[in-house]
Amino acid sequence: MAISLKQSASDTPIYTPSIRQQQLALTQKRMGEHFTPNQLLGRSLTVGCVAVEITQKCNLDCTLCYLSEHSQSVRDIPLVEVFRRLDDVLAHYGPGTSVQITGGDPTLRKHSELIEIVEYATQLGLNTALFTNGIAASRKLLVNLAKAGLKDIAFHVDTTQERKGYTDEASLNEIREEYIERCNGLGLMIIFNTTVHNGNFSELPQMVRFFVDRAETVSFVSFQLQAETGRGEWGARDDVIDPVTVKAGIEKAIAKSLPWEKVRIGHNNCHSYMPTLVTNKEVYSVVDDESFFAKFIHDFDDVQILRQEGLASIVARYTWALLKKPVWIPRLIGATLTKLNEMKSDLFRARGKVHKLSFFVQNFMDANALEQDRIDACSFMVMTADGPVSMCEHNAHRDDYILKPLEYVNKKGETQMYQPLREKKSHGIPVKVVGAAPAACGSCAG
Repeated sequence: MAISLKQSASDTPIYTPSIRQQQLALTQKRMGEHFTPNQLLGRSLTVGCVAVEITQKCNLDCTLCYLSEHSQSVRDIPLVEVFRRLDDVLAHYGPGTSVQITGGDPTLRKHSELIEIVEYATQLGLNTALFTNGIAASRKLLVNLAKAGLKDIAFHVDTTQERKGYTDEASLNEIREEYIERCNGLGLMIIFNTTVHNGNFSELPQMVRFFVDRAETVSFVSFQLQAETGRGEWGARDDVIDPVTVKAGIEKAIAKSLPWEKVRIGHNNCHSYMPTLVTNKEVYSVVDDESFFAKFIHDFDDVQILRQEGLASIVARYTWALLKKPVWIPRLIGATLTKLNEMKSDLFRARGKVHKLSFFVQNFMDANALEQDRIDACSFMVMTADGPVSMCEHNAHRDDYILKPLEYVNKKGETQMYQPLREKKSHGIPVKVVGAAPAACGSCAG
């Protein structure tokens, strides 16, 4: 349900604290029994993130793909429709919402339009992330997107993409290094998405070690479990690959156990989120005490912290908030001193340098095994022409959304129809193209 935003004299939407409370209440309601004391959704977050697909085209042919057999033949939706969907993100979830600009691969849309989209989302107060396989994400494009307000860049790189000359995940580190270098100095939070599948599961610890060693530049890594949906060649994953074994692979890489599930975002069976600190290339958990964390987010649910924010910004925000609730000052000092004591040896060796690195394990559902309970409590939505839809549900029924004709008003004020499928002429007779050669989702947003 979208919340109606009041309009100012300048026709700019006015977002009030009462509207935010309404949005949080709606989130709490749909979370049901999953609105636990350590659940961020419904407190500091109205949603985890929302995908806005601006193209269905891609420039890879992946063995695991969430796109439709028709995707390569689908026209890009009109720019005004993209803007309308961004407006809907604001109306449903409010400013500060993380928006994935995705597809297909969004860099295959006209670059001037991609920049306009990021600019528009930024003007709405949304936090934009570009989800791409990186092939067409040139340094020049990234510079222009950063100027337009882009906050995050999420590169999807793994062996499902069958990039020529790269046979395993270790060899793909060359591409990952190149992508990191492209972002140098742009102020973007760098994310890497990796599909964990039957073929690369044994390489998981090596991949984790790569990201930990580069925590100075890489801030967020998401491991997405193989799922049977879309048009990819591979089906369901082996039983050995599940959230438990993937988390064990992460722990193997860092040679220590991590306190998973102390922080919840969404349904228990969908995601595991582990915020950590890295110093001297060693990993330390941020949240160890679930009860302490639950009390903290309850008392400070009015403080909205974004993943993109640095430690200094977060400390400044909470310092101001703590002045209003001083009872928390000795509690946090105690917790901080305990953590610093745990980290002291590595902090000394690193000369006090500390970096944020978050691990995220994403357990997507197979298209033929959707669970309504998980859909209802979803933290990862796609904004469609008819409103937000759970990503897993969207992937399972993608054609229902991408092949739907749309009516829109162009810049001249004229009403037009958007017909998704391209037409080609055969002997003067228009023919709909619906079976173009598959090319898979390079951004792999879901």
